[in-house]
Amino acid sequence: MSVSGKASTVTNILLICGILYSLLNISTDIVASMSWEGYSYTDQAASELTAIGAPTRPFVVPLLVICQVLVIAFGIGVMRSAVKKRALRITGVLLVTFGVVGLASLFFPMNLPGTERSFTDTMHLVFGGVAVLLILLFIGFGSGARGKWFRLYSIATIVILLVFGALAGVQGPQAATGPVPWFGVIERMSYYSPMHWALVLAVVLLRD
Repeated sequence: MSVSGKASTVTNILLICGILYSLLNISTDIVASMSWEGYSYTDQAASELTAIGAPTRPFVVPLLVICQVLVIAFGIGVMRSAVKKRALRITGVLLVTFGVVGLASLFFPMNLPGTERSFTDTMHLVFGGVAVLLILLFIGFGSGARGKWFRLYSIATIVILLVFGALAGVQGPQAATGPVPWFGVIERMSYYSPMHWALVLAVVLLRD
């Protein structure tokens, strides 16, 4: 195999990491939700699955570490596939940064609702805010990766992220004390949307 052929293979493997990141992240959330007796997927936040004292934390955290490593690898793949597209190269850098921030955030889990708030709860919110900003940036810069349809899809993703994120934010104080009807679904609409976007971007770049 030629040097260029090997480089192309490595890039493709890194791009596939974007697909694996999305599938593993969502699957981890669903499986963990099902394994915690009494947990409500529709009414409770996804971040409760990694909260201090949550029975699912030992299962979820190692898998989320793998997810963040996968998104970092995906970001590198996006940079390698950018060629002369500066915006796509920036998208890759932002994805790598997003993965690093995601790894760091795992050191600051929230406390379970109804328990005393602490410094880790504050930092959990701070890292969440930084993550949302990075998501908006990498979707914005990456929206031009493949024609008008992908740009419109990217705009729709941002709208979903902001609308459902705002709804979750309004219900956040109440959710900090216990389950809130449909809070889990609302939060996950915002939580899943950028993962789906990353998966679609990976497929687009692999086809190219």
